[in-house]
Amino acid sequence: MSGWSARVFWTEVTVRPEGSGYGIQLDARKVRTPLKAPLVLPTEGLARAVAAEWQAQTGTVNPATMPFTRTANSAIDTVALQFEAVAAMLAAYGETDLLCYRATGPAALIDRQAAAWDPLLDWAAKALHAPLCVTQGVMHVNQPATSLVALGAAVRALSPFRLAAFHDLVAISGSLVLGLAVTRGRLAADEAWTLSRLDETWQIELWGTDAEAAEITALKRAAFLQADRFFALCG
Repeated sequence: MSGWSARVFWTEVTVRPEGSGYGIQLDARKVRTPLKAPLVLPTEGLARAVAAEWQAQTGTVNPATMPFTRTANSAIDTVALQFEAVAAMLAAYGETDLLCYRATGPAALIDRQAAAWDPLLDWAAKALHAPLCVTQGVMHVNQPATSLVALGAAVRALSPFRLAAFHDLVAISGSLVLGLAVTRGRLAADEAWTLSRLDETWQIELWGTDAEAAEITALKRAAFLQADRFFALCG
């Protein structure tokens, strides 16, 4: 990232209006993205969240502790420059949405999936004009072309910054419908996360928790909730 070294050199991090957004300065030096573009955020709230990550650095800079900065960099350096490719990739999740692929057994799991996921598919049909077909097993089921067009339009309506956060909501959950439900206020992020892990939760109930898997799950959940917060701060 241009404008900073591996070690902390600054004493003060400030947020300043810049163009139509808000930039961040380390003392008198502007923060830039890895491609050397000015790191300008769309809202003051998001800029302050990014600035807090820089202010929290001590000694050696640790990018792993700066998720807001990473997502902002991605929005500017990748999503804004390749918007259609990113939007198309995320819209394609509608073709194989997690909520549409159901277990073949046991009956209790089938019922649990139906109770948890059917209301979201009903919502997608009504609110997004995107009814989707449900199947049992993993064999691909074709979705209505008009529904895929509607879902794609919803994705493309997002700004680059929101799309960068939306990427994580969809990719981590495996569901375009869940991602849209969160960003449109149909579900809280925590609830959507739980719904996306329904099958895994079933397996844990049967066989118990694996420590390594639990650690990975915790990291994914944190990233999912972080993406929701980033999206909300985009204004």
